[in-house]
Amino acid sequence: MSIEKSRPIYLDNNATTPLAPDVINAMAECLRHNFGNPSSAHPYGEKAKKEVEDARGKVANLISAVPDEIIFTSGGTEANNLAIFGTAQIFKSGHIISSSIEHPSVMNALKHLEGRNFRITYLPVDKYGIIDPDDLKKHIKSNTFLITIMHSNNETGSIQPIAEIGDIAKGKGIVFHCDAAQSVGKVPVNVKRLNVDLLTIVSHKFYGPKGTGALYIRRGTDIRPMLFGASHEKGLRPGTENVCSIAGLGKASEVAKEEMKARVSGMRHLTNIFHKELRREIPGIRLNGHPVKRLPNTLNLSFPDIQGSALLESLKNDIAASTGSACHEGKHTPSSVLKAMGISDKDAFSAVRLSLGRENTEAQIKKAVKAIVRAYRFLCNF
Repeated sequence: MSIEKSRPIYLDNNATTPLAPDVINAMAECLRHNFGNPSSAHPYGEKAKKEVEDARGKVANLISAVPDEIIFTSGGTEANNLAIFGTAQIFKSGHIISSSIEHPSVMNALKHLEGRNFRITYLPVDKYGIIDPDDLKKHIKSNTFLITIMHSNNETGSIQPIAEIGDIAKGKGIVFHCDAAQSVGKVPVNVKRLNVDLLTIVSHKFYGPKGTGALYIRRGTDIRPMLFGASHEKGLRPGTENVCSIAGLGKASEVAKEEMKARVSGMRHLTNIFHKELRREIPGIRLNGHPVKRLPNTLNLSFPDIQGSALLESLKNDIAASTGSACHEGKHTPSSVLKAMGISDKDAFSAVRLSLGRENTEAQIKKAVKAIVRAYRFLCNF
C-alpha cells in the first residue's frame, strides 16, 4: 500500500486545504523565474510587479470587485485586524457591533479596543448560529461607526444574512466589514450584492498557500495602516510583496471562479450523503448549525453519549477532522460558538466538525462513515 493510500481521509478543510495542482505549478514557475522586487524599476522588478497585479485582478474577479480594491496581506488575521483597527483609527472613539461567534482574530481585536474609548456590542445568535438583522437594528447608536460580522462560521458553516446587514449599514452610513475567510472560494461571494465595505479573504482556505490573504476595501472607504514603512499596497500594507505566494492566491482565485458551480454542487452532494448515512447508523446524532443556510462542505455533529475528542482519537488512523472544543493546559473547554447557540456542555463536548474538500470522493465518504460508526459503537460498548 502506498503512503498516500495509507493516510487518513482528510476531512478538515475548514482548517486548511491542500494546494491545488495548478497553484503549485504557478508558484513553482514564479519561484524559478520571478525573483525580482516589484518596486524595482527594471525588467526583473517589472515582471514581478506584473505577477502581483495579475493576481490582484484574479482575486478581484472572484468576488466581483475591481483590482484597485484589493490589498494583499499575510492572511486572515492581518486582514481582520487591518479592517478593525484601520477603521477605529479614523473615528478615535465610538460604538462597534459584532456577533458572539466571531473568529478570535476579530473577537480579540475588539476586546483590545474595549476600554479605549470604544464600546462593543456582541449580538447573540439563534439556535442555528445566525444573528437577527432586526436585533442588529435595535443596537445601532448615534455613534455606531463599524459593524463586523463573519460571512460563514468556521465551526458550523452557518451563513449570516450579510446582504441584509449590508443594506442596514449602508442606510445608516456605517462601515461594514465581513470576515469571509471560510466562504470565499467555497460559495459565490459578490461584494456588490452584499453591500460590504471591507471583506477578508484567506488563501489557504481555498487551495492557495498559507501566509497570504487579502482585504477588499470598497472605493471611497477610508482606513489607516497598522504598519508603517514604504508605499506598498497603497501604503496600507508596507513591505516587499510575497510575490510567489500572491501568485498562488491569484491562481487559486482563478480556479475557484471556474469551478464554483461544480464545487458547490459536489460538496453539497457528498455532505448530504455523509449526514444521511450517519443519521441512519447513529440514532440521536445532532446537526449543529443551519440545515440549509450552511456552507455546502461543513457538518458539525454531536454524537450521543461520547466526547468528540475521544471519537477522533480512536479514528486518527482513519480520518482527520476537528472538534469544536478548545484544549488549554490539558483542560478541555466547550466551543464558545456552540455555547452561544444554546447548546449544552454535554452536546458541545460531543461535537465533531467534518469539513469536506474538492479531493474527497463518494467512496471516501462511505469509508469514513463505516469507520466512524465502528469507532462510535466501540466507545459506546455496543
